[in-house]
Amino acid sequence: MSRLSKDKIKKIKEHILSVIYDNHFQPLYTSNIAEEMIRDEEFILRLLKELKNEGFIKEINKNTDGKQYLSRKKWILKSKIYDQYKTLSI
Repeated sequence: MSRLSKDKIKKIKEHILSVIYDNHFQPLYTSNIAEEMIRDEEFILRLLKELKNEGFIKEINKNTDGKQYLSRKKWILKSKIYDQYKTLSI
């Protein structure tokens, strides 16, 4: 498997953020994001965790009843980041 440069990984992360932004009111599963980007789920999950650590997105790991997901995770932009994206897109 070839190695990606830091610039390409940065662009992929930007694309992940735009996919999540476009679906802000509907949190997306990791598999939905990977399918949208035509990438491997494990690779996307790694980048999602990096974005979470950088403070761009938050992980939703409980359903509406408050039960924790065992193996699935949903992702959404943090409200501060969403507001910043919204002002940039106007």
